[in-house]
Amino acid sequence: MNVHPVDVAHIHAVWPSVEGFIASALEHSRGDYTVESVKTLVSAGQLLLLVVTDGTKIAGVFVVQMFNRPHDRVAFVVAVGGKLIASKGTFMNLKQLLSSFGATCLEGAVRGSVARLWSRFGLEEKYRIVGVKL
Repeated sequence: MNVHPVDVAHIHAVWPSVEGFIASALEHSRGDYTVESVKTLVSAGQLLLLVVTDGTKIAGVFVVQMFNRPHDRVAFVVAVGGKLIASKGTFMNLKQLLSSFGATCLEGAVRGSVARLWSRFGLEEKYRIVGVKL
């Protein structure tokens, strides 16, 4: 499977094919994002939409936020959804693509089962995120 960025100019054309994957991925996000907010932020260029294809068919998506820390350019996965996209080849393609966007590290907030899944590709638990509304 291959990972491709979606240009902002094509978000609205691609959206019907990826909306279901994003909605499914956001079921566990505790309300940080909605499908509509992701569409708005992707359309504004504040989040990257990456599609995973198997030939010509879209099999899944990654939604990524890029930001800087003092020693890294972080690619933070906001949402990932799809069918059978957690493979070594897909992950290597994702890493190469994010590196081409300047990322020096890849992170994401995940629940335990997803952490175990992605640990197969070398991701390690860095910290746990907790929060409260002020």
